[in-house]
Amino acid sequence: MGMGEWVSSSVPYLTPTAKGQPDAWGAEAAARGRRGTQRIVHAGEVPAPADIAELLGVAGGEGVVVRRRVMFLDDVPCELTDTYYPAQIARGTRLAGTAKIPGGAVSLLTSLGHVGARVQEDVIARLPSAEECAALRTGSNDPLLQLTRVTLDGSERPIQVDRMAMPGHLQRLRYEIGIA
Repeated sequence: MGMGEWVSSSVPYLTPTAKGQPDAWGAEAAARGRRGTQRIVHAGEVPAPADIAELLGVAGGEGVVVRRRVMFLDDVPCELTDTYYPAQIARGTRLAGTAKIPGGAVSLLTSLGHVGARVQEDVIARLPSAEECAALRTGSNDPLLQLTRVTLDGSERPIQVDRMAMPGHLQRLRYEIGIA
């Protein structure tokens, strides 16, 4: 692994944190002697884009709550993350605001009675938009990895969709699967 490459596992981002513990991103970065921060650039209710509506099981254009963030590693932008929630889950909660959520969104969802039981992830490589190039400080021909994660509860209802865009040359996603 090169000095600038980041190897990440999804598991820490799916588990609620104990009260008073840092969010998963900050903890993961700190464990590697780095500093992981984020800036929330937008939060609130928006009409669901068609692909997100399908993943959340709502009608296209129906209101959903989104939190848009820029993730930083040592003050360098390394990921753009949009997280979508069904409005009936997130409306009127801290998920709909721009303030940092103590313990992270997964912990808040759990406290609201929405516990993730299963996750589906899809990863594709694609070229960035002009806005992504500017935000991530990449070139227009530098591929991004786009990870889309759907978190489902024990009744198979989608409770969260994350859409992340990361410069491909800086990322390696690691999946470990236990076999019985």
